[in-house]
Amino acid sequence: MGLSGVFRCEVEGGIWIVPPQCALWVPGGMVHRIAASGNIDSYAAFVQPAAGAKLPTTCCTITVSPLLRELIVRSAQFPADHEADGVESGVAALLLHEVSTAPLGNLHLPMPTDPRLRSIFQDMITDPADRGTLESWAKRSGLSVRSLERVIAAETGMSFGRWRQQLSIILSVQWLASGASVKQVAGDLGYENVSSFVTMFRKALGVSPARYMAERSSRH
Repeated sequence: MGLSGVFRCEVEGGIWIVPPQCALWVPGGMVHRIAASGNIDSYAAFVQPAAGAKLPTTCCTITVSPLLRELIVRSAQFPADHEADGVESGVAALLLHEVSTAPLGNLHLPMPTDPRLRSIFQDMITDPADRGTLESWAKRSGLSVRSLERVIAAETGMSFGRWRQQLSIILSVQWLASGASVKQVAGDLGYENVSSFVTMFRKALGVSPARYMAERSSRH
């Protein structure tokens, strides 16, 4: 669970961004890599497989309610040798219930397995300011536009434009948490002006970039 700063988790199927007041659920045995942006204040909880029957079976982010936040903080204070049937067990059971019913987050960027498409997407992640069209990317990859559209939809469940917008959201949240200004983020993503970037961000997440980050900082 992140209280401040932003985590980025990479798994085989995609990239997840975890802003403040959200948590990342990673099933046991899933290979993953985590990087952090900003000043990090967080908690980690480890759940035994036998206790997670009703918990998510795939990697996901969840919204942390005030109750879930306090349960995680409280459980971190448990002594290592606490009684199996003590008050700690009740707290742990409620914590697992809250995790299983928590709303899922939407800051997920699916990554394809097709090597041609993965190469394109990696180039876009490396240089997000490149606003090349679908036609130009198709030409670079040696695919027709129709073939590229079909592969993107099959591999990610998104259109080309939707995937690129999601990439912009993922990167902007990460960069804003690191202290970048809205103007700087808009420029680094290749937007011609700040207002276009703010409009895209508001449509995707419901609030402006500044408001989004302020709301998460104020809950800390």
